[in-house]
Amino acid sequence: MCCFSGNISRVANTRIFARATGSGTQYLVYQMEYAADNDLAMILPLPTLPNAPEDAVRFIDLSGYPQFFQDLAGGFPVSRSLPTLGEPASQSTLRVQRVGSFDASFAPSRADFARLDARFRIADELWDEFPEYHDYGFAVFKLRAAVASDRHAHTVHPMAFEFPVRDPHLLFFPTVHIHNGKVEANAYFDHDLFCQAHVGWMRSYDAAQAFMQIKLTQGIVAPDKRVERLTVRGIHPNSDIVLELA
Repeated sequence: MCCFSGNISRVANTRIFARATGSGTQYLVYQMEYAADNDLAMILPLPTLPNAPEDAVRFIDLSGYPQFFQDLAGGFPVSRSLPTLGEPASQSTLRVQRVGSFDASFAPSRADFARLDARFRIADELWDEFPEYHDYGFAVFKLRAAVASDRHAHTVHPMAFEFPVRDPHLLFFPTVHIHNGKVEANAYFDHDLFCQAHVGWMRSYDAAQAFMQIKLTQGIVAPDKRVERLTVRGIHPNSDIVLELA
């Protein structure tokens, strides 16, 4: 349920879609429900190429397809729970892009967080808990305060982007949790993961074009491939989920 720069009172129903393009990049789509009293950022660590430029990540506006994950789930008979398994080069502010209802940025390194408003950063000592991130890049989505009403959290439209990967044989799901200024060794997962790869998860009944509005996915979903799904619930080690591709 991701990394947040400020206090969050609720986050739930996280859904992530991943697909390797075969050309050295990966698509990632992320959606969740959240409630927070103040503006904050959701930050996704990414195994991008070291020293990637600021325009290395291509953000994709999926505000016109808010039911992306509902349609993905429609490719499966029944939802069920399954066990899982220094100083910046420039002091100018990071490039900010408007992507649907979000302001999004790509921070090529941890040092580049100094170029963001303090509200949208996570303390260095928390990142230090994950040494593998020392040369990662980070997708940053600025979220507005959203107070839960009647026990219902705010649902954001899917956040989507394509990024260059350092290892094309791996498929990456950002699932590390940093909530309310804390890193726990184990965390509560409430995730539905989807991919278009043969990884041994539950398979869709048909190729994606049978249940997805392919044109609205803007190339993210391959029409002629099936989708696989894993539902992860409960307490699990606080780590990203990385799959080896055949």
